[in-house]
Amino acid sequence: MSFQVIAGTFHIQGYSPDGDSIRFAANRADAWGVLAGRKASPNARGHVQLRLEAIDTLETHYAGHHQPLQYAEKAAHELFAALGMHNVVWDADHYEVTSADDNVPGFILARTTGAYGRPVSFALSADAGKALGLTDGEPHFLTADELAATANAELLNEGLAYPTFYTGLFHDLRERFAEQTRAARNAERGLWPSDRTNTGVTVDDLASITKDAVILPKLFRRLVDYLGTGGSIAGFTDYLANNPDRVMVLPQAHFTHLDNLIAVDGHSIRLTEKPENLVFSE
Repeated sequence: MSFQVIAGTFHIQGYSPDGDSIRFAANRADAWGVLAGRKASPNARGHVQLRLEAIDTLETHYAGHHQPLQYAEKAAHELFAALGMHNVVWDADHYEVTSADDNVPGFILARTTGAYGRPVSFALSADAGKALGLTDGEPHFLTADELAATANAELLNEGLAYPTFYTGLFHDLRERFAEQTRAARNAERGLWPSDRTNTGVTVDDLASITKDAVILPKLFRRLVDYLGTGGSIAGFTDYLANNPDRVMVLPQAHFTHLDNLIAVDGHSIRLTEKPENLVFSE
């Protein structure tokens, strides 16, 4: 199945972007209407928040908390560079971009929007899009070999993003991203030497997962939601069971819920499957 090609411009000035989401303005006012799902709604500046397909970078500001900023901030700058955005200046808190080479032309490939109306997208610089022969408003069948042209793949290759797959991602693209993930991990690129997702991380309180613990961002977000009111890790799997994330485990195509893939031993918590082996329900 093809993706819709949407040409436009990327924007970060005046926003708080991170490594897996960025604002985009389509060149055509009717561009968003062809995407399945909840309609994307541009803001007053004509910009729409994207959700980059298949990747999840460390959180810079989730519910007032962040993951280790060394990798979170590096992922954001890797995304900017991949899209041709340079000279980025942040405010004193490194929360908002105050100036940058903004309004940079590029392309996205998308079919659907997520639950919040964010187009689920592959992002490409103008040069990368032209090299693939992309034409605004036309469909494009994206092959696994062409993934290398996307900023999504760049972040995975550099070890600055975790693979986070959902059911809408085609299996050949997912398999190529999984290969790239394993290659980055084996080469110890980016965050992988510090990753504790599967080996286990000690969770005494919120501070223990914000300063040093490098773990899958989805797991981090669930921990923040659970620990936000205080308490211990002891009831975490019960919390997940009551707030289920349906997931398929590959290669067996076994359907279960996230709470069944979490092991808690005292204050230590770990995911029992590699992130690239999981496909979450939208």
